[in-house]
Amino acid sequence: MPRTQSQSNPGTARDSVSDGHDRRRTGRILAADDQPHILEAIELLLRPAGFVVDTAKSPAAVREALATEFYDAVLIDLNYTRDTTSGQEGLDLLSEIVAIDSSIPVIVMTAWGNVGLAVEAMRRGARDFIQKPWENERLLAILRTQVELYRALQRTQQLEAEARLLRAQGRPEFIAAAPAMQPVLQTIARIGPSDANVLVTGEHGTGKEVVAQTLHALSARAAMPLVAVNTGALPEGTFESELFGHVKGAFTDARTDRIGRFELADNGTIFLDEIGNVPIRQQAKLLRVLESGEIERVGSSRTKRIDVRVISATNISLQDAIAAGNFREDLLFRLNTVEIHVPALRERREDIPALAAHFLSRYATRYRAPVTGFAAAALQAMMQYAWPGNVRELEHTLERAVLMCHTGEIQVSDLGLNVQQRAGGQNLEELSIEEVEGILVRKALQRFHGNVSQAAEALGLSRGALYRRMERYGL
Repeated sequence: MPRTQSQSNPGTARDSVSDGHDRRRTGRILAADDQPHILEAIELLLRPAGFVVDTAKSPAAVREALATEFYDAVLIDLNYTRDTTSGQEGLDLLSEIVAIDSSIPVIVMTAWGNVGLAVEAMRRGARDFIQKPWENERLLAILRTQVELYRALQRTQQLEAEARLLRAQGRPEFIAAAPAMQPVLQTIARIGPSDANVLVTGEHGTGKEVVAQTLHALSARAAMPLVAVNTGALPEGTFESELFGHVKGAFTDARTDRIGRFELADNGTIFLDEIGNVPIRQQAKLLRVLESGEIERVGSSRTKRIDVRVISATNISLQDAIAAGNFREDLLFRLNTVEIHVPALRERREDIPALAAHFLSRYATRYRAPVTGFAAAALQAMMQYAWPGNVRELEHTLERAVLMCHTGEIQVSDLGLNVQQRAGGQNLEELSIEEVEGILVRKALQRFHGNVSQAAEALGLSRGALYRRMERYGL
């Protein structure tokens, strides 16, 4: 049990803190210990002081909590297995936490504390060290100090990230003023400067690659390559060669050595798009690289260590894929240190006018077209349209409209939305073969909830062929 300083008892110490401390400014704490009574004592001390406390009884539970929640500080025990006093479990866990986010304060505690263990914990990144039984006032003081320092650092980093977001060289145009996009912007600003792996989710065409490009532009890796790979479109036979490279003679067509995408992204960022469509057999190979940080070119026994930040994206529910046996849960844990969900365009209609104006300017310049704006009816039609293909469909629509426009303003007829809105369709005789194909592709993707492999099989196409059609029809 924790001890108090001689001049006070636990109840008195907590009451005085609770009366004088602003609960809104204390913080969220993750406390980890395998002993339930220790966790209960921590909660009894911290909650009245205004802290929000989550608890974990194992290193695995700590990892899970950190993957789904932000914390202002982490308080961890160094021993979790009964009769183990070495502290190695806790030290390893500490190293993992610091690797994920070196700025988050970690305070370690153990009933078997000694100077050597404390020094090793501090060397690995711990901010302070508490020995059981602890002094209540000292533990509270440490947590308050570390939380205040962490929040000050976070505020500074966020301001810097927001400034960099506005001026980052080479970053994509990121138009996101709608209320639904504010959580996305805030998370990008907070996570961008870190090395955390990010999983970007959202429907086809919502702008997941733009999010990945922005995260890379905000990071310390911005001067290094961002290598994008559509993993779902890679044939199984060339998956390893494309990602990890091969040596000459590794297989029939391997006439020269080839560098893989991971190696190209060394010290930079790799963007693994359509990660949910990677065949289950290839997921184990990808997981091994993510766990070890090492690659082997196909046909070689030499390993190469790489330093790569991984940003991945999917339009399907990976939890559903895990339940169906189509995706590895351990791979998901490696990919989604932080998850960013990009809303569909219909959920952020406030951004449609600015996005449309941006695409109008881009394609009017590209095609040297004297188009400068939109007729009121055209803008209204865009605001009312469902945009099943999201921002990508809007972009393709505006490109076509610029080419079709014969006046200085885009008209409703230039958009061609009437044909697309008929696509529930009803009068197929009035549609071209290409338009009918677009309808079938869209319906297949909707039927299989965006799973490209299943949609391709239903349509009698290869995945690559379906991806080409999706690009053609703005899906």
